[in-house]
Amino acid sequence: MKIAVYPGSFDPITLGHMDIITRSSRLFDKLIVAVLKNVDKKGLFTIDERVGMIGKLVEKYDNIEVVSFEGLLIDFMESIDAKIIVKGLRVGLDFDYELQMSHMNRKLSKDRVETILLMASTEYSYISSSSVREILHFKGDISNFVPGDIVQDIYKKVGIDGGVV
Repeated sequence: MKIAVYPGSFDPITLGHMDIITRSSRLFDKLIVAVLKNVDKKGLFTIDERVGMIGKLVEKYDNIEVVSFEGLLIDFMESIDAKIIVKGLRVGLDFDYELQMSHMNRKLSKDRVETILLMASTEYSYISSSSVREILHFKGDISNFVPGDIVQDIYKKVGIDGGVV
């Protein structure tokens, strides 16, 4: 069975993330969306909230699982016997960073783990979680950037009642 891991903070998950999730779920027998517990960052959502939101969005897919992890991605991968990391690329700057991380992860895993890079679909190539958080900060409309099923959950979390007009 080919198991792939799509790691990230997903704070919050965007339409771009969902695009990578659904596309990569068709490429592998099992896709694990691995939500990173970053102890150095204070997120908008807790780890449990992120796992819950993503779980709600992928519950219709039989081959997608959502979990959280902390520590080195390579250690997590080894613990579940996964050999493939999936990453999405939006712009050239993403490539430079992901190339470096790919080499680092391959070296750390003693060549047992490979990284697959999926190009973002054009309609999502400009969306990032940080831009969504900035829009939220100014009480803007995020409905074109995050899955519709969780828009109200996000607004509720940041204290925007009933969404944005």
